[in-house]
Formats: sequence, structure tokens, C-alpha cells
Amino acid sequence: MDTMDTVTFEKPTPKDGTAMWALVNQSTLDQNSAYKYIMMSKYFRETCVVAKENDKLVGFVTAFIPPEQPDVVFIWQVGVDSSQRGKGIASKLLNALVNRRACNDVRFVEATVTPSNKASQSLFKRLARDHNTKCTVTECFAQELFPGDQHEAELCFRVGPLRPKDQ
Repeated sequence: MDTMDTVTFEKPTPKDGTAMWALVNQSTLDQNSAYKYIMMSKYFRETCVVAKENDKLVGFVTAFIPPEQPDVVFIWQVGVDSSQRGKGIASKLLNALVNRRACNDVRFVEATVTPSNKASQSLFKRLARDHNTKCTVTECFAQELFPGDQHEAELCFRVGPLRPKDQ
């Protein structure tokens, strides 16, 4: 468990999944079912991180290592409570994740980000700067793939390499 003043960074539990879902529902993040967060907290807890202040969940990252890409950790979602924004918690969540033993073989962080989500774009560019590496951006999911016309395209942000190949 890492700490930042009164904020701790730790592996989630299924109970935290419920709090993650509640945080998302109070934000502009894409909403998923409560089950998604509970499941991620149980079965993917090695690649998810929660930030807590006085035992209250104030941020999280959900992520997984794709089976066909063991050198990549894919960030599904990053959420920070509005009361905590501007404190660098999102960056600290990502760094706590890439420093986990489960990510020892991870060389790249990937995430999809919409063109209008400047905050997330800045987050992944900052991760690249913090690790003295590159952030490349390519198209991942075209807007036409999404039902209706309410969802923007998703761009792939790829940060890395974070470490040498044989480290």
C-alpha cells in the first residue's frame, strides 16, 4: 500500500467495486454496470488500484493485461472524485499500477480516449513524460462502430516503453 499524505493507494475489494460504481454515477465518465466494478475488484484486483482518504474511495483505475499482449496493461477507466481533482491522484494511480509486481513484464500502457477528452489525453502524455518515454496516438475504434451517434471515436494512447525489454 502506497500513501500520499492522507490518501492511500491499494488493491480493491468487491466492496470497493460498489464505491467505484457510485463515483462513476456522480461523474461524466462512461457508466458501466455495478457488476463490472465488483467483478474487476475481485478478478482483476492485481491490475486495479483504488485511492482512499480516511477509508473513503476517492479514485480508482480499472485495468487488465490482455492475454495476447502480456507486455501491455490496458487502462479501462480512471475516475477521481471531484473533491480530489487537481491533486495528481490520477497520475499517482497509474504509477501505483505500473509499479505493481503484476506489471513486472509490462512495457506499455494503453488506453482509449475520445478526441474531446483533453484531461485524459493530458494524463497519458504526462505518464510518458514522467517515465521519459513516448506517447503515440492512433485510431482504435471509429465512431461508426458505436450504435447511434452519441459516441465519439476512441483513439489509442500507447505509452512506452516503460522499461527495457529484458528487465
